[in-house]
Amino acid sequence: MSPTPATMTLEQAIHARRSVRGYLEKEVPQATLDAIFTLAQQAPSNCNVQPWRVYVASGELQKRLRDQMVQNVTKGVPFNPDYEYADTFSGDYRTRQVACAMELYGSMGIERGDKEGRVRAMLRNFEMFDAPHVVFIGMDKQFGASVAIDVGMYIQNLMLSMTAHGVASCAQGTMRYYPDLVREAFDVPADVKILVGISFGYEDPAVPANKTRVGRVDVGTAVQFRR
Repeated sequence: MSPTPATMTLEQAIHARRSVRGYLEKEVPQATLDAIFTLAQQAPSNCNVQPWRVYVASGELQKRLRDQMVQNVTKGVPFNPDYEYADTFSGDYRTRQVACAMELYGSMGIERGDKEGRVRAMLRNFEMFDAPHVVFIGMDKQFGASVAIDVGMYIQNLMLSMTAHGVASCAQGTMRYYPDLVREAFDVPADVKILVGISFGYEDPAVPANKTRVGRVDVGTAVQFRR
């Protein structure tokens, strides 16, 4: 099967990319996967070291990882991420976080006091939103924040490449919570630490969460221009 051609302009792909939280069972053809990840590989990096380590799970392996993560969460197995991240925000950052959550929960029909609904929405993350594929991205433990920036540029390349090929995605911090499952599945060396995961596939437009739309602050708020 021939891959879906990447026919979008860069501007179109940037505007079209968004977090999709519901997928069809249909898998992305291998030829399209090859095209997506080949294009993403063009990301820049310091001294061209290309520090990203990338692990893609599909089919039975993806289902096994999904089930293992869901089981861990439901049993209360403590999270064990390789990297600690701030889980609280304040000021403008908190305002944007709350606005995003309200938009998402509103699309899903979850009221503020609906604790069961919120727990279910949280669990959907570990179900990978029913996506047929997930990619885990890590880097060697010798690297710090400056190299993590390079990995971030790869991740942006990857998600834009997916969008340009008609493939939806959702970057997920939750996919770093059980890194040992990823290491076992891919024989990942101990010195490679998992940063993030991305669930991806073809969007299911019938899923209410996919109606969610969030905006961005204007350029005047985010950027300073001086002469």
